[in-house]
Amino acid sequence: MAFFEFSPELVKLSEKAMELCRPQFAELDRMAEYNGQRVLKAFIDNKISDIHMKGTNGYGYGDDGRDKLDAVFAQILGTEDALVRHNFVNGTHAISTALYGILRPGDLLLSVTGEPYDTMQGVISGEGIGSLRDFGVKFDKVDLLPDGTPDYDGIKQKAGACRMAYIQRSRGYSLRPSLTIEVIGKICEAVRSVNPDCVIFTDNCYGELVEDREPTAVGADLIVGSLIKNLGGGIAETGGYIAGKADLVEQCAFRLTTPGTGKEVGASLNQLRGMYLGIYHAPEAVCSALKTATFAAALFSMMGYEAFPKYDEKRTDIIEALKLGGEKQLIAFCQGIQAGSPVDSFATPEPWDMPGYDSQVIMAAGAFTMGASIELSADAPLREPYAVWLQGGLTFPTGKAGIMTAAQHMLDKGLCTIG
Repeated sequence: MAFFEFSPELVKLSEKAMELCRPQFAELDRMAEYNGQRVLKAFIDNKISDIHMKGTNGYGYGDDGRDKLDAVFAQILGTEDALVRHNFVNGTHAISTALYGILRPGDLLLSVTGEPYDTMQGVISGEGIGSLRDFGVKFDKVDLLPDGTPDYDGIKQKAGACRMAYIQRSRGYSLRPSLTIEVIGKICEAVRSVNPDCVIFTDNCYGELVEDREPTAVGADLIVGSLIKNLGGGIAETGGYIAGKADLVEQCAFRLTTPGTGKEVGASLNQLRGMYLGIYHAPEAVCSALKTATFAAALFSMMGYEAFPKYDEKRTDIIEALKLGGEKQLIAFCQGIQAGSPVDSFATPEPWDMPGYDSQVIMAAGAFTMGASIELSADAPLREPYAVWLQGGLTFPTGKAGIMTAAQHMLDKGLCTIG
């Protein structure tokens, strides 16, 4: 029985896309099994019990469930310690907490992957809003090379003077490749060769559990991310994490709460069960998101569009960028994703002036958790190169249907053809 009115031509093309994706899907399933066992072992080793999922209130003193969750995340991520809290309001908040926790007036923050993501601009260089710049933290950057790869020589020239080297693993609103663990390791080597004491920080958003290791395995001191992305598994209602060297995590905890109390305070309320269950489901959720992205790359490539990465290229985050060629195409695609979503499918997204962005943005996200990008969502700034950034898909069957709905929406509006 057909539940959606996809054109016969689109159905036939989707079948070809599935055949193309078969080898990639097999590798994604292998990685999900590896990372699933990695997660399960952390639960077993830390002796997680039902009692750890009961929240606390008030000051949160002696919250064993909160502390055990930190230990589980630290083991999964291969770090000395972790700070996992529901009161991180988003990934930018977790990143900001880490930056303010480590950096001091006069320090130099060096981005070694070019300009950071749009929402970090105010944090770093905003005027009169309590930004790092307002507090006397200096900023510099090393642009990526024209092919989107790191400029290792440029990094060595500038990293000697910095307190922190900032790595953005994912692509943001650009078409450059996201960074593999191997490439992050090479960046760390370049920084350490001229500045052994530098704190190497990685914005790990969208990249967790995509490979068999995290950036801390190859030299990063801190990794940070959001729980409504990969590690929340589509279940955590909010939150974020900071993980890495114990002394650095402690400094970040002092910034989140108060100096001297740090991780010892903070009620977990009723959020622990969702965060435990979310990280447990995360390997499969990430796998589904990666399959959805791979399928989208294959399908839209056969429709004549450029995909970044290509369907058969190695992936190190869950994001797929599709270069669609114009504003009308971007809007139609996002409206199609919304129409193929489980929540608010009847809504019609329109471009708007979104805080933190320098151009109008259209976003599609019919998600159970508002803004959760581990669930199928798409967003596009209405500017060159007229690309849409797609991520998520809690299950592959529904993710595939959402992608096909977006394609059908473009076909119905006469914005693309098949054949």
